[in-house]
Amino acid sequence: MKALIYAGPGKKELREVEKPRVIKDGDAVVRLLKSTICGTDLHILGGDVPAVKEGTVLGHEGIGIVEEVGVGVSNFKVGDKVIISCVTSCGKCHYCKQSLYAHCEDGGWILGHLIDGTQAEYVHIPHADNSLYHIPQGISDEAAVMISDILPTGFEIGVLNGQVSPGDVVVIVGAGPIGMSALLTSQFYSPSKIIMIDLDDNRLEESKKFGATHTINSRDAQSAINQIFELTDGRGADVAIEAVGFPATFDLCQRILSPGGRLANVGVHGKPVDLQLQDLWIRNVTITTGLVSTNTTPMLLKTLETGKINPEALVTHRYKFENMIEAYETFSNAAKENALKIIIDFE
Repeated sequence: MKALIYAGPGKKELREVEKPRVIKDGDAVVRLLKSTICGTDLHILGGDVPAVKEGTVLGHEGIGIVEEVGVGVSNFKVGDKVIISCVTSCGKCHYCKQSLYAHCEDGGWILGHLIDGTQAEYVHIPHADNSLYHIPQGISDEAAVMISDILPTGFEIGVLNGQVSPGDVVVIVGAGPIGMSALLTSQFYSPSKIIMIDLDDNRLEESKKFGATHTINSRDAQSAINQIFELTDGRGADVAIEAVGFPATFDLCQRILSPGGRLANVGVHGKPVDLQLQDLWIRNVTITTGLVSTNTTPMLLKTLETGKINPEALVTHRYKFENMIEAYETFSNAAKENALKIIIDFE
């Protein structure tokens, strides 16, 4: 089969590899229908995730058709159309019993990280009963792909960790797919203002279509900070969601918090940040970090069934699988290409 391989920092190759097979009783093999590219994949290519070994198939999102199941799989059968969760869960270990699937002792975020991922014609899924989801009637394929990772990530690590509440001022730094997912799902809790911050004017304009009440270009960081305080009568943000993963964006978030504010870090950081604890300790702020556990996936699927949110609207580009390298070039130059989420089609 063909797969997109991590070939070392800054290198990727579309090449022929061996088709995966069921190894343990709880495994499944899924034939991909659609996948996508995540910002985390770019961090891997940038050398920020050293655990990824050369030769690993990239990708951790997608939908497909179950091709093969082990004898221990009871929730799925050959021919089922499924969402592949970005997080693998055994459902039995210490962490899974706390719904902290991100830290499953025999799973977690392993696809496209510690084992071969979804940017391939077929993918091997351990613990299939807990790591795949049936696609409900009425949910489009492209919306289903968004459930693999970005929607639960923005919701769990941004909105829930940030404890977004009615009337809050929410500032989201980073108007990429994860930031947009936090924007969509923060509206479940009726904040008074949702302020999007980014360097890309096109993404900021797009964010208004998804519910942003205000937008700020952070090209001048101090000006952006001043504008936040002007919009909040000098108080600052109740919730700041960091959705980029750079020291400068984390710094911006910690500087705009109101007393009692919450900073929810969602971005993947590859470098140290400068924590201004000497200023923050007295302000009763909370800082959270996290890797998505996807424990909200069932709830989000029900939300999509009602039509309350339409995450497929985040898709801006579509490519055939054989054009994966071109798709990566587009995603890597998102500002120039006006790209948000890219769909990779295997059909």
